Parts: sequence; C-alpha cells; structure tokens
Amino acid sequence: MHSIATSLALSAALIATTPVAAQDWPSRPVTMVIPFAAGGALDVLGRILMPQLSEVLGRPIIIENVGGAGGMSGAARVAKATPDGYQFVLGGASTHAVNQTLYKRPLYNAATDFAPVALVVEQPIVLVTRKDLPVGNLSEFIAYAKANQAKMQYGSGGAGSTPHLACALLNAAIGVNITHVPYRGTGPATQDMIAGRIDYQCPLGATAIPQIASDQIKPIAILTKNRSPIVPSLASAHEQGLADFSAWTWFALFLPRGVPDPVSAKVHEAALAAIGQPFVQARLRQIGAEVVAPERRSQAYLQKFVEAEIAKWASDLKIARLQPY
Repeated sequence: MHSIATSLALSAALIATTPVAAQDWPSRPVTMVIPFAAGGALDVLGRILMPQLSEVLGRPIIIENVGGAGGMSGAARVAKATPDGYQFVLGGASTHAVNQTLYKRPLYNAATDFAPVALVVEQPIVLVTRKDLPVGNLSEFIAYAKANQAKMQYGSGGAGSTPHLACALLNAAIGVNITHVPYRGTGPATQDMIAGRIDYQCPLGATAIPQIASDQIKPIAILTKNRSPIVPSLASAHEQGLADFSAWTWFALFLPRGVPDPVSAKVHEAALAAIGQPFVQARLRQIGAEVVAPERRSQAYLQKFVEAEIAKWASDLKIARLQPY
C-alpha cells in the first residue's frame, strides 16, 4: 500500500513539475554567455539582441563574457549547464565549427552537445593593412606579399579565431607563407598594426570600421563575392580578381542539449522576434551584420548548418595547412 502511494505521489510530482516548469519558464533572469571578451564583435551583437530578447521573454537577460580557448570555455560552460533554459550561448563559426577540427581535443561536440535555437546573422570579413604598406588594392597586395612574405607578419585576435583562419585561407589562396602573430583580442592586434608592428589583418568588417573611418588603417578588400553596406566603396575580393575566395562568419544561439522542447521553442520565438524588429535590423546593418533569410532561421536548419560547417572547415583547415593544436 505504501509503495503504491509513493509511486502515485512521484507520478503526480512529475506531472506537476515537468509541464508547469516549461509553461512558467522563465521565472528568473536568464544568462546569455558571450564566449569572448567584452567589446568584440560577438559582444556587440549580443548587446544589440539582449534588450529585445529580454522584452519578449519578460525577464532580464544577463550577459556574461566567458573567454578562453578560442571561445570554447564559454561554449563548454553552456554545453555542460543544467538543461533548464537559464543559460544559452551566442556562438559562431569559431565556437561551433572550426574548433572541432582545429583542436585535437575540443571541449565538446558542437553537433551533439547543444540544442540549436536559431541562426541569426552573418558578417563579412575585410582585409586591412597598416597605413604605410605600399599597396592600394588586392592585386597590389598579392604581388607585394609574394615578394616580401619572408619578412611580413599578420595578426589576429587569437589562434583559431575566425580572423586568423580567414587570413590563413587567404594566404593559401594567393600562395604565400606569412608568419601569424596572435594577440589577446582584435583591439591589441589593431593597435600594433596602426603602430606598424604587423602588416595586415582579416577582422570582421564591423571591427575595422572605426579605424578605416579615421584613416588609421588601409582597407584592401571585402573578402566576399559582393560588396558590403558597411563600406560600400570598397571592392570585393571577387571584383578584384580573387573569384573563388570568400571569407565570412556567422552567429547563432544555442542551448544545452536536453532542454525541454517548450523552453527551446520559447527561446527560438524570442530570437525570431528580436531579429524581426526593423530597428534591430538597422542597428545590425550598422555593424556589418546581415540577418539571415526567414527560411534559414529554423532550429532544424541550424542543426544541419552546423554539421555542414564542421565538414567545410575541416576541409578549409587542410587547405590552409593548419595543424591541430
């Protein structure tokens, strides 16, 4: 009799807590993990999205910058978090595709340890040089790099970061072998380039805009097929003769694997509502980010997209001759 009563009580508890927890979620603030330092492109994106996500969910969104290991530290924290929906990560190509091949022992499986929420934006990458580098366009840069590769250096915000890999792929595409100098963030790398200590970088377009606008660095090409609205006067790599080369990145939201479907659906709906706001899209365009097309915003699409990106980057890293860390 006692065992029957106990079983009934446990069943009632499960019935009472599981659906209600999902229906009542969120009942407290939710944390959005940014897996890189404050002030970077991903952090700026997160802070644009945060107020709208908070408004839709009806609870404060707390941003926590958890850097380290090329973005893996922050993403791993979410992958290993309790799957209750109170932590999610704003990740991207570097945290959910590149590192699966770039590192011998990645801290998680990007394809299986997360619940996909939504692909939100894509951003172009731009090739920029120190102001006094004697080149004015991509063909001149390629010629100069081939003639001076033994003494040139390029920088990035860290080994394994998207800007690092973009430059490495560019170097492979044009047939040069140039020394990489990793920094603890794009900001320090840019300052050293302004000071003439390194020759070039491949940052996200938005990151380079202030220095381009103030004429501190020299823009050479948007590394995509088409021009970007952030620097409409800058010719693309495709226009300048590098027709088969393209470098861009993407950002998406992920929850831990095992989050209840109703909770995941709520975060998905909040993300779509946020990026659907015209003023949010206008602000994103100001930083060079383009919201993805509606047909690419589903959770199922993001899952397949991540799997395809992992395979693509595995191939790209072989082309760039980068050995796993």
